[in-house]
Amino acid sequence: MTTLFNHTIVAARDKQESASFFTEMFDLPPAEPGGPFLTVHLDAGVTLQFAEPGIEFPPQHYAFLVTEEDFDGIYARIQAASLDHWADPQGKIPRQYNTNHGGRGVYFCDPSGHYLEAITQPYGADLD
Repeated sequence: MTTLFNHTIVAARDKQESASFFTEMFDLPPAEPGGPFLTVHLDAGVTLQFAEPGIEFPPQHYAFLVTEEDFDGIYARIQAASLDHWADPQGKIPRQYNTNHGGRGVYFCDPSGHYLEAITQPYGADLD
């Protein structure tokens, strides 16, 4: 059996603001409108569909595996925007990135309060 991740809906207070923030931070093409969503295309046909549910929602965590070069760009944009960011998921190591799993990783929030994580190696990669 083959199971591939296809899409998820990302709740947003303002879908345009959140989708634009995401595409800018990850250096992606602008979101495309489609029905009630703004859709951001990732690799392998995966999409994020930003929507405004009209209700309060808890923050979610979204982690993205990126190249070292892409991480450099993401981290530079985080710093240029003076965004709060952390090396750890608890936020106890502010304004740094980590070197876990033989790569680098950083946590930061989007405008709707979701926790975004950019990593250059998958968890456990250093155990191989």
